[in-house]
Amino acid sequence: MRYRRISYRYALTIRTGPEPLGAGLLPGRERVRLAQTWWQPAADIAESPSALLVMVELAGVSLDEVDLLFYDDAVVIEGQRRLPPPPVDARYHAAQVRQGPFRLEVPLPFPVDHDATRARYEAGLLYLEFPRANGGGGR
Repeated sequence: MRYRRISYRYALTIRTGPEPLGAGLLPGRERVRLAQTWWQPAADIAESPSALLVMVELAGVSLDEVDLLFYDDAVVIEGQRRLPPPPVDARYHAAQVRQGPFRLEVPLPFPVDHDATRARYEAGLLYLEFPRANGGGGR
């Protein structure tokens, strides 16, 4: 498993309308929008009395292209789906399969036992299980 720090976001300043006189003196006249160059895979997140269960749809993604970043309060799943290029003379009628870099941030709603965390990847689905620290016991 690879551990790395990659920034897929950058900030753009956008105006909310015409700039009024003295706009630089008043806060709130500008908004910062995050431009995302990545896509987010579909995921199911469920909580049981003993664990947080996460299932992520990653069809067509090689396990070598997936990175899991663990934090005390979240897990970040990121990687890349690389699809073969279409024939040069192809004309699309639909293009719905996302490719390129992806990133999914899953907050952990309770302390987890990182040593007991389990992961498996089968049939294009990544399954993660985060057991509650100290054996769980519900909310």
